[in-house]
Amino acid sequence: MLQHELTAQHIDIAETFIRLYVFLTQYIDSCESETVNQDYPEVELQKNLASARAEMLDILKVNPVVKGKVEKECERVFSLVTKALMGGTEKVAALDVLGAQRVIFQTKTGGLSDLLAVYRAF
Repeated sequence: MLQHELTAQHIDIAETFIRLYVFLTQYIDSCESETVNQDYPEVELQKNLASARAEMLDILKVNPVVKGKVEKECERVFSLVTKALMGGTEKVAALDVLGAQRVIFQTKTGGLSDLLAVYRAF
């Protein structure tokens, strides 16, 4: 029974990480493409991102080091998206960094999806 309970918790954690990274990726995309904004309203994206972030940070309260990393990652993306949307000289640099961050999130999401599949097999 304990193994089943741990697996359920692991599934919840992995699913929450995946949701957070998917929403962060969509948030990055929203500052680059009007098509994304039409397909997924900004208000809805903001609501889902805030919810996933809050849930993830609550889960991570047991590990302050990882929680701090996730908080920094989120704040960095928020700051860069703000710079990209403001335009000006910082826009190009912010978009370059956001493009690299998107690749990182896609890699993390892929790895977490594989891990989630393993957890679900138990």
